[in-house]
Amino acid sequence: MPLKPSQINTFLFLKLPSAFFCGVRLKSISETSCTTTVKHRWINQNPFKSIFWAVQGMAAELSTGALVMSYIKECNKPISMLVANNKATFNKKAKGRITFECTDGILIKEAINATIASGEGQTCWMKSVGKDAAGDIVSGFEFEWTVKIRS
Repeated sequence: MPLKPSQINTFLFLKLPSAFFCGVRLKSISETSCTTTVKHRWINQNPFKSIFWAVQGMAAELSTGALVMSYIKECNKPISMLVANNKATFNKKAKGRITFECTDGILIKEAINATIASGEGQTCWMKSVGKDAAGDIVSGFEFEWTVKIRS
């Protein structure tokens, strides 16, 4: 993979400071998966003393978006990326450190290859699951990414 966690975390600090200051961090990235974490802190809590849903969404989106960014960088073509839709489910309060993992790297690679080959935009649904330290699923997010060659 052409992008490393340190590069993405620097990108967060410079381009998405709200995610960075809320504690969202990329931990690992490979061809097939990406893992992010966020820890419950005062700055990212809701009135119910758990992680605010939007902060969970930032961590979940990063676990999918980092894969998209990495494949775009790898192909070295002018490709735009955008979230067109998203869905979320919440199973329990997000307390402590929550780890989000997306294992849909191959799906976005295929979509990017298809947009390069056809010249037409492609869409790809990617899923990220958030688990607490006990391994219980806290929340799940799905993002519909659109990719297309820039004109």
